[in-house]
Amino acid sequence: MKVDFEYGEGLMSVELPDDRTDVFIPGKTISDPAFIPEDQLVGLTRNSILNPIGMEPISELVREGSKVTIVFPDRVKGGFQKTSHRKTAIPIIIEECLKADVKKEDILLICSNGLHRKNTKNEINRILGDQLFHEYWWTNQIINHDSEDYENLVDLGPDENHNPVIMSRFVYESDLAVFIGHTLGNPYGGYSGGYKHSATGITHWRSIASHHVPDVMHRDDFVPVNSQSLMRRKFDSISMHMEKKMGKKFFMCDAVLDTYARQIAVFSGYANEMQPLSWKIADERTYVPFAEEKYDVIMFGMPQNFHYGNGMGTNPIFIMQAASSQVIRHKRVLKENCVIIFSSICNGYFHDQEFPSYRETYELFQQDYHNMLPDMAEHGAAFAMRKEYTDAYRFNYAYHPFHAFSMMSCGHLAEKHCAAVYCVGAYEPGYARGMGMKTRATFEEALLDAQKYVGKTPRILALPLAFKTASVHLTMKEK
Repeated sequence: MKVDFEYGEGLMSVELPDDRTDVFIPGKTISDPAFIPEDQLVGLTRNSILNPIGMEPISELVREGSKVTIVFPDRVKGGFQKTSHRKTAIPIIIEECLKADVKKEDILLICSNGLHRKNTKNEINRILGDQLFHEYWWTNQIINHDSEDYENLVDLGPDENHNPVIMSRFVYESDLAVFIGHTLGNPYGGYSGGYKHSATGITHWRSIASHHVPDVMHRDDFVPVNSQSLMRRKFDSISMHMEKKMGKKFFMCDAVLDTYARQIAVFSGYANEMQPLSWKIADERTYVPFAEEKYDVIMFGMPQNFHYGNGMGTNPIFIMQAASSQVIRHKRVLKENCVIIFSSICNGYFHDQEFPSYRETYELFQQDYHNMLPDMAEHGAAFAMRKEYTDAYRFNYAYHPFHAFSMMSCGHLAEKHCAAVYCVGAYEPGYARGMGMKTRATFEEALLDAQKYVGKTPRILALPLAFKTASVHLTMKEK
């Protein structure tokens, strides 16, 4: 069979054996659960918000004079369509607050970008839609979170598990903090949304460094992905410490999304009680029984621009992280000595404007006894406090310098769990080799070389569109 994999701005094709290759495309190979029809979406979302799980409705939580913050995810997740969860839920939240006599000027909307780059005015407009944007942007009531704005952060001290908890002062001082989230399969702790949203989106790099590091990500409970890992428990612990110190619960409104960011279900209320219920529904879409026997080889392609931004499929640190994410998601269906083969133009484009610290981080890995990616962890704090990089994050739409180290931590997992990682079609293959990958010109050449690990008749899992669709976590079929 002929399979086309993404490759820069185009495609790279390969002929694979029909009898040993399975192709999986999320939402197509196996259909997602039914999404909420458009004409029912507002009503079902409103019903969820008016009947929250484990806490009082908004009408009983606010009154005249109350300060309200509404926290929403950045451009990386959730879709931009007119019926997106953000565009559907936020107006209902605001309507309920205004009905309870909250003044419009006492409502603040915060983009929870965490260590991601801040979203531009045009991106905020696309995320929220014209009406919300124009009602709140021009009065400075829509902001990006700034994890380096110390005047507007509050240090809550360590939680009961000794994780440092530093959070947005705007959220901390609000009378009601509403989080609009997405329950979508995520290699970091199973799902986005819930307490992951609060633990990563409105905190400081020191809080994030308590979980996005080798000591957490290289544990046996991290791969394959699950919702009981130490990372997930840290999300919960950090967020519940915030609630404890604030003296109130976060009001979470999470939508379970399908492959195309359409809402399958909506859950609102206290995250500690709401998360498991949303996960139960999300499991039906996310954990897909697919494989009849485990695979020797996993194949996919990387476009230049996906997930974190333009350059993710060419920046060598991101390339290794993206490869590792597929192992985290699909390890249940991969053999112990499996091999990764993927296409990437890998041309040395780091996108230095959005990711200014990445090139230096990569170059440091090539020096000073850095034999494995985990050896880099000791430099995370030094980079995180470099003013030229933090200023770029604060004022020039760049990713925070610690972000590169969290990606490095994840990137090691492909090496840890696979016999070999092949990058095919690299324009400048030295960048891939500098991250520990093997390089070949084509899929066919890589597959031929991989015989030394997987034999002459490997079973192949092909994942076209792996990074252009919302991924699932493949599992074995029950026998």
